[in-house]
Amino acid sequence: MTVATVGVHIVDILARPVEHIPEGQDTVLVDQIRMTAAGSAAGTAVDLVKLGNDVVTMGAIGDDELGGFLLAVLGRHGVDASRLVRRAGEQTAASILPIRPDGGRPSFHVPGANLGVTLADLDAAALRGARAVHLGGMDVTFGLGDPAFFALLDELRASGTIVTMDLLSELPDLLGMARAFLPHVDYVLPNETQAALMAPATEEPRPAGDGTVVAAAERAARALLAEGPRGVIVTLGAEGSLVVTADGARHVPAIKTEVVDTTGCGDAYCAGFLTGLLHGHDVMTAATWGTAAAARVATGLGSDAGITGLDSTLALLD
Repeated sequence: MTVATVGVHIVDILARPVEHIPEGQDTVLVDQIRMTAAGSAAGTAVDLVKLGNDVVTMGAIGDDELGGFLLAVLGRHGVDASRLVRRAGEQTAASILPIRPDGGRPSFHVPGANLGVTLADLDAAALRGARAVHLGGMDVTFGLGDPAFFALLDELRASGTIVTMDLLSELPDLLGMARAFLPHVDYVLPNETQAALMAPATEEPRPAGDGTVVAAAERAARALLAEGPRGVIVTLGAEGSLVVTADGARHVPAIKTEVVDTTGCGDAYCAGFLTGLLHGHDVMTAATWGTAAAARVATGLGSDAGITGLDSTLALLD
């Protein structure tokens, strides 16, 4: 396989547009309801396949109906889900997302089987056979914070495998635990809030149009870079993204698009970024590929929306 994704697998149930939760037993009509394969491993896996990569995904799901749905959807998209472990009697992780008219996405979430993923659930041989490994949601897959897994990641990197990491939560305690992965990955891709909460002695970003968010993100990214990765790429929503490496910091503007739903934009960015690296491009070019993939996903409902192929995605950069 070209890429192995490891970590969080979620079924998303989305509805749009939702302006309020009705009182009592009232009903509100919406334009669209979808169920999708989502999460920092599953959602990224789908986008990676759409961008032309062969992908195997690993983690844990329940033996319930949602787990069966997730396997079916991943298979339909062409993701190899044969290594997903099914936990007897456990719930498959799921989220209900009422999408606001502006594309915002509050959520109701059950973490389910994701919390129990361990190194024993992973196929080490398949990981060794991948050109890249993407870790999705290491802040909530507690069992993977294992020295033996860190040693495997170090082995993979030493052999030339690219290792990237994305995060899921915005809870300081969980993000603090995920810092242990930083010496064992090549690139970490948090959003601006995650970067600020994860980095020591940095302030949280304040929304502003005067560069305040970018400056705060750079301070956090530099603090994270000092802990071991080759690069820190902070996604900034409408502000674009910030790429920080030993060579310095560079801002990548967002691509203007009509936003329908922001669900999965971070996963899409990771998929585009990693695809760029696998095509032999430098970090800045890969970041523009991530930007284009995120812009495509924002145009539809769900984490698998918008992206139909690599060429059509990169057309946004013309």
